[in-house]
Amino acid sequence: MAADTDEPDLSAIADNLATGVVVLLPSLEIIYLNPAAEQMLGSSRHQLRGRIIDRAVPALAALRPLLERALVTGEGIARRELSLEIPGPTANVSLVDCTLGLQTDGNGVSTLLIEFSDASHRARIRRENALVSQLGVSRAMVRQLAHEIRNPLGGIRGAAQLLERRFEDAKLCDYTGLIIREADRLASLTNTMLGPDREAEKLPHNIHELVEHVYHLLRAEAPAALSIARDYDPSLPDLMLDRGHVVQAILNLARNALQIVPGDGVITFRTRALTHYTVGGRLHRLVASVEVEDNGPGVADELRDSLFYPLVSGRSGGSGLGLALAQDLVTRQGGIIEYTSEPGRTVFQMLFPIEEGDANQTT
Repeated sequence: MAADTDEPDLSAIADNLATGVVVLLPSLEIIYLNPAAEQMLGSSRHQLRGRIIDRAVPALAALRPLLERALVTGEGIARRELSLEIPGPTANVSLVDCTLGLQTDGNGVSTLLIEFSDASHRARIRRENALVSQLGVSRAMVRQLAHEIRNPLGGIRGAAQLLERRFEDAKLCDYTGLIIREADRLASLTNTMLGPDREAEKLPHNIHELVEHVYHLLRAEAPAALSIARDYDPSLPDLMLDRGHVVQAILNLARNALQIVPGDGVITFRTRALTHYTVGGRLHRLVASVEVEDNGPGVADELRDSLFYPLVSGRSGGSGLGLALAQDLVTRQGGIIEYTSEPGRTVFQMLFPIEEGDANQTT
């Protein structure tokens, strides 16, 4: 990207762009990339320059036929939400939009220009909107179902109690006792489906104290061979939360992980402060992230779009209410639960906006 003295230095301009820029020869050899592209591709220009693009970055193999078409036709081509696996110990996957086109200078020298822009923010907002919509449907459906179940349960239980008083045979009373116990179990289940019977009562809380409380509960339930790790960000300020609601939400996520991981697996509690993050369609200066990670088999593909619906469970014998209730409880705090999953690593992430004026807020 050399420039004449009378023209601006285009490489210096590109170096300051937030979007990634990569320039290729017609042979698809990389001759330039700016710092934003280095970050997106997870490699430095020193490592990539002079290499064929899809060999240097295998995640970009899908671009080769598009680049070859651009060379032949000269037309501009766009590809939206390309999955890009960034090399590194965590193997992060990001989404990028890319546009590419053929450029020819005054000397007839052709180069291919690729521009990458981060699409993960748009995709996350779309996913968040789907989760919020899912929650609204879930609440209405579950409440209607719970009321329909709970109404006749009282009559069934009362009839069983009346029969029990009339029976002199103790064996017959065993049957009525079974009816009463099962009616109580179903009543408890419907109460869970209806969710908390009060509005959130928000007070300042140290989120780590809440996570620690769940940690000790889980440690008491978990097999001795299972490892429970903690990775906390001490910079997080106190948050305005309903303690009971949030503890229950974290506990539901933790128990869900406990039921999925093998006996010698690993569950990790993690907290982080995220800056300029969107939650609930609003951009927040600071957001608290509380993660529950496990190294289990991951979420089945057929459940990914309906995981937070009630009565949806990937576990035999599961009620399918834990995740739905956790999402409901977190949204009552103004937050949301998101997740990512692949075999060997599933992360449920609770996001709580930190509002101006929250206790001990960091600057």
